[in-house]
Amino acid sequence: MTRIDPHCWIGGYPWRHLPSTDADALRAALERERFDGAWVGHLPSAWHRDPSPGNVELYRQLLPHRGVLAPSPTIRPDWPHWGDELARALDEGAQAVRAYPTLVGMGPDHPAWLELGAATAESGLVLVLTQRFEDLRQRHPLDAAGDLTPAHVRALARGTLAHVIVGSPSRAMVEEVHFGLTASERARVWFDTAWLWGPPDDELAHLLRTVGAERFVEGSGWPLRLPEQLRAARDLLPSDVADPAFARPTALVQAVRERRR
Repeated sequence: MTRIDPHCWIGGYPWRHLPSTDADALRAALERERFDGAWVGHLPSAWHRDPSPGNVELYRQLLPHRGVLAPSPTIRPDWPHWGDELARALDEGAQAVRAYPTLVGMGPDHPAWLELGAATAESGLVLVLTQRFEDLRQRHPLDAAGDLTPAHVRALARGTLAHVIVGSPSRAMVEEVHFGLTASERARVWFDTAWLWGPPDDELAHLLRTVGAERFVEGSGWPLRLPEQLRAARDLLPSDVADPAFARPTALVQAVRERRR
């Protein structure tokens, strides 16, 4: 089965230097860990007032890697002409788009938030979110924007038919979202495993038992985290949850597009 990393980026980070942030380095890192491809965002665009120039740069840098690294551009749904950005994402072969509501001061009850969820569902795109970029202890004093909240995710699941991946979630985020939704709503929300710790806390093992492996995807968080951590987390799982059958991002896209028919 095709193995896709849905939660990684290229480009720099405003709060510290990151080595090897270009598309060549990402592709090499994923190949080492036997990923077949990725949905790639443009990390600097998360902090841009207007993300469209960063999206153009993303398309340009990924062009030599077409068929392996698919663009996952940033959409700001309270910005003029954001629908044009969504349409271009489809033209460029995107399987998913990204949004960062807390970085632009958008609460879960903002009308544009639900408009984005509805538009991605209608377009057949997965919506990829990010709870956090850094651990609280590592954050720069100027990095004052709050984390994505469970309320943001629940609003999409309850108010739209969006298919959502929450990247870099905490155990608390997973539990608050999952157990706060109905069965049909849960079926459209997934979480990546990048920030779910193994021993001694065993967060990942606990969630595999209580939530189920089918609600998780393997997202690396590159270049803020390393894809090798995913293999380490799997290797350290207790025997009762070993070899989990994680969801496949390609199957999520298929589910979105079948719902449109």
